[in-house]
Amino acid sequence: MNAEASDAPENPGRIVLLTASHRVAPGLLSWPAWQALHTADRVLCADPDHPQLPYLREAGVRVEHATPAADELVADCVGGRTVVVLVGGEGDSRLTDGLARLGGSGRVAMPDLELLPGSYDLPGARLLDLVQVMDRIRRACPWTSQKTHRGLAKYAIEEAYELVEAIEDGDRDELREELGDVLLQVVFHARIAEEDPEEPFAVDDVAGGLVEKLIHRHPHVFGDESAETPEDVHAHWLRTKAIEKQRTSVTEGVPLGQPGLALAAKLGSRVRTAGLTVPLPTGDAIGYDLLALAVRAEANGTDPEAALRAAARAYRDAILAAEGDAG
Repeated sequence: MNAEASDAPENPGRIVLLTASHRVAPGLLSWPAWQALHTADRVLCADPDHPQLPYLREAGVRVEHATPAADELVADCVGGRTVVVLVGGEGDSRLTDGLARLGGSGRVAMPDLELLPGSYDLPGARLLDLVQVMDRIRRACPWTSQKTHRGLAKYAIEEAYELVEAIEDGDRDELREELGDVLLQVVFHARIAEEDPEEPFAVDDVAGGLVEKLIHRHPHVFGDESAETPEDVHAHWLRTKAIEKQRTSVTEGVPLGQPGLALAAKLGSRVRTAGLTVPLPTGDAIGYDLLALAVRAEANGTDPEAALRAAARAYRDAILAAEGDAG
């Protein structure tokens, strides 16, 4: 009986690699994570400044500052013991690689290995990283630290055009990248705005104002109104904007710096929506002809700027083909 008992393999135990997102407030751990921490034989953490440590100690969890090698960790689990290792949000590649090599060697009985997320990132969590990185660059980069709203204005226009081009090309990788570049402009301007001595605001103020606007302009989603069609939604939007802006003219809020065709179409849309009858100016210049074409296109549901751009791209393709034939 004793021989049988001595020949029986020992329980190799269990290793739990516990991760926690730095984007979630420390101490907000999942219930399985708290269970693992409270029932473990040992809890180890290599980082003495890990943000979770004060909260774990307050909860009665004894955490040891240690950086065990893979073989040491496996040996410590023999006999059915459970060791929890608190690692960074992306895990500890040194430790996991070591455990993988040890398991592949076949020399030891490996404990059960579990990767347990203690907290999860919510959608949009990486935006917190973006704000943090932008803050550091603003403080430490000689070029970035000197930029102003006015000095950055041209980049916002360039990035917007590059985003439109990526959309028209249908390139998903380019689309993702260009969306990031546009987002950078928002975060960059918001970071600069924090430094204004008289009227400072931050990215949270920008986001908060946008959230309030979206909720207010979608009463069919967040309120008691109903909208069955896109036209109903558009009508809601126009009514709420009219109440918010209290404009004295339909031309208020139309940026004159936008491309000419887009400007003409926007003015035509404002006039048509307001039910006004405003004769188009006439003359011999081609500008008046383009104005009339743009207003007519908008009234027919066509974006004249996009239409001209599509035609120009077709013309470019024809040029390339002609150059190919000539070559």
